[in-house]
Amino acid sequence: MDLVLKNIGLLATPTGTSAVTGAEQRDITLISDAEIGIRDGKIVYAGKAQEPSPYPAAAKIIDCGGRLVTPGLVDAHTHLVFGGWRQKELALKLEGKSYLEILKSGGGILSTVEHTRAASESELTDKGRALLAEMLMFGVTACEAKSGYGLSVNDELKQLRVIRTLDITQPVDIVPTFMGAHAIPKEYSDDRAGYINLILTEMLPAVMREQLAEFCDIFCETAVFTPEESLHILLEAKKHGLIPKIHADEIDPIGGAEIAAKCNAISAEHLIQATDDGIRSMAEQNVIAVLLPATSFYLDKPFARARDMINAGVAVAIATDFNPGSSPCLNMQFAMNLACLKYKMTPAEVLTAATLNGAAAINLAETHGSLDVGKHADIVIWEAPDLEYIFYRYGSNLVKNVIKNGVVSY
Repeated sequence: MDLVLKNIGLLATPTGTSAVTGAEQRDITLISDAEIGIRDGKIVYAGKAQEPSPYPAAAKIIDCGGRLVTPGLVDAHTHLVFGGWRQKELALKLEGKSYLEILKSGGGILSTVEHTRAASESELTDKGRALLAEMLMFGVTACEAKSGYGLSVNDELKQLRVIRTLDITQPVDIVPTFMGAHAIPKEYSDDRAGYINLILTEMLPAVMREQLAEFCDIFCETAVFTPEESLHILLEAKKHGLIPKIHADEIDPIGGAEIAAKCNAISAEHLIQATDDGIRSMAEQNVIAVLLPATSFYLDKPFARARDMINAGVAVAIATDFNPGSSPCLNMQFAMNLACLKYKMTPAEVLTAATLNGAAAINLAETHGSLDVGKHADIVIWEAPDLEYIFYRYGSNLVKNVIKNGVVSY
């Protein structure tokens, strides 16, 4: 036995190895006076404290002091690797400029593309490592990271190589997503078909030659990629072995959720403007809804219909959408607070959304997202007596310790 967490006031965790839906999303395990045994980075026991102790004298003991313990948080939607920041756009937002207006004027994503192209691989790696250290501090032990700020073959590959390097050189597990279809770059502004052809004939093959991504995402939105273009690109990505994801119905209800169902995407993300038909089609095809409340907060937009999605049988996950433009926030605790207060999700539902369902949305639920025996020992010890407290105390970092693969990492 490597490590034992004793004197846990309350252990709170979803259970299982797949996303949960409906009423099951709030059906979590709560164990008072609990303990967790860890060997070789995996959980071997999670339950009521045992007397007499079955653990060897050499086992390292952590006294949790009666605190709350949960699984490590899983941030299932980030744009982690990018050059520069976009704080100058704040003034434009305050003047009433919309996200799409800023993009059309050459700002937004295209501004970040310029900075990302100019940055070296080592510069992007150093920046990403610092950001991941901050995420870990907030309780995140696994995340997804998208490309999409390169928008050329070499620069998309550069972003994905940085993601691969970060995954193996720091504690947080990272799942890579190729998102060459994030915007039309300036050099293709008059040749939309040419850029889509570049994605299909050069980017996708290059990504797969180096095995740099597990998923393919696309920004299906007004003035970006149409539903028809999105479906075509995602179906071609499937032929290359990538699992579809889609930025859907964030700003306008153009049918992105339905496209997610048509291509059997693992997840549809944002969904602020998802229609009843879109929600129903997602439920029928088991598409996970990855909702991003911090983006609604920052852009002053409506909040997605989480309650309707849960009632319709859609598995809901919560993520930050961390990026330099529409959600410069990597604090999963804040996203969880917003989900509780604005989506009207219960603390138990949000915990599931931020752990097991988030893990399922990035194909990690077999090993992450709950405190089940056999899973990775990714654990958060909170400065909290119960689950409700971490939603009540918004704005503070309530993490005391983070254990990653059985090692105290924060």
